[in-house]
Amino acid sequence: MAIYVDKKTRVIVQGITGRDGSFHSRQMLDYGTNIVAGVTPGKGGSEIYGVPVFDSMAEAVEKTKANTSIIFVPPMFAVDAIFEAARSGISLIVCISEGIPAIDMVKVYNYLKEKGVRLIGPNCPGIISPGMSKVGILPAQIFAKGPIGVVSRSGTLTYEIVHNLTI
Repeated sequence: MAIYVDKKTRVIVQGITGRDGSFHSRQMLDYGTNIVAGVTPGKGGSEIYGVPVFDSMAEAVEKTKANTSIIFVPPMFAVDAIFEAARSGISLIVCISEGIPAIDMVKVYNYLKEKGVRLIGPNCPGIISPGMSKVGILPAQIFAKGPIGVVSRSGTLTYEIVHNLTI
């Protein structure tokens, strides 16, 4: 049972042309995640792995009708990326970036609460619905469909729990 992501989830990768963004985009695509666009300012009009890249979230959402964003940008740009995703109409944001000041995240959480936008992260491994969609950096091979969901702030702890549930 999928709760937040499934085969119909339409994902935009913010920071898709960077090292981490491109690497994990390839992993997500290989898993079957429906990545419909990437966003990197100044790289609009290009493609990576057949995924169109746009200069802004507004343009990407307008053209693709995406509903989810994953953020792979340095901490100094992450807050602006979260705000941009929320303003564009995205309903679920996954922020992988770590090192974002807590005071900035208070502003983010208050804004997202007003807008009705769900945030997973920052500094998290993402979210997966086994066999359907992976939005994050999770090692997909350790997850299996089943009646148990795991929620954890720690990536390593998540992997250990999931491993023990699936052996």
